[in-house]
Amino acid sequence: MTGVKGKDVLPPQREGFAEAYEELRASESIQFTEVPTPEVEPPPDWLVQLLDALGSLFAPIARLLVAIWPVLMWVLIIGGAALLLIALVRLIQPDFLRRRKKGEAGEEEWSPDQGEALALLEEADRLASEGRYDEATHLLLKRSVGQIAAARPDLVEPSSTARELSAETRLPEGARNAFSIIATRVERSLFALTKLNLDDWQAAREAYAEFALQQKALAA
Repeated sequence: MTGVKGKDVLPPQREGFAEAYEELRASESIQFTEVPTPEVEPPPDWLVQLLDALGSLFAPIARLLVAIWPVLMWVLIIGGAALLLIALVRLIQPDFLRRRKKGEAGEEEWSPDQGEALALLEEADRLASEGRYDEATHLLLKRSVGQIAAARPDLVEPSSTARELSAETRLPEGARNAFSIIATRVERSLFALTKLNLDDWQAAREAYAEFALQQKALAA
């Protein structure tokens, strides 16, 4: 647009913008001048030398890692998976397996005192000779549990039953078998109210004697 006396006149909108811009530039609350950037001092020579030395030291190692990374990656993956599997096995390993391992390690650590075993059999034989087979068999079970409790208190609790002891993997296999044979007959006598006979007594006696006297069964 041409104004008076040949001067250009801005449209009202542009003229208002120009005035606003000038007012903004004139405001002291806003800084338009460039802020000089402070010069940064170069690092000391010793630091530069140290970084160069470290770079020279680790550069071959870095190149080696890059070169073997495809193989190293699988080694790390397999190793991590193996460690995770071992941790899971230890975490979820059934209790009976842990007890079995302990039992295998200390299975032969206990057996009844031979003198006590002979005295027990002699007392039980007297009862059996009177036809009191139930009492004789029960005496074997009761005394043998007491022998274990005295020698291995960690295996017997007040609530322990003969059937539980017969499955206790920390006991020698002979003791478990003896308990199983004797306990079966005592349970039949007490709970099934079935009188034991001579065959029952001899089976219980032989089982106890075979274990307690280290495979040397006594004559009846």
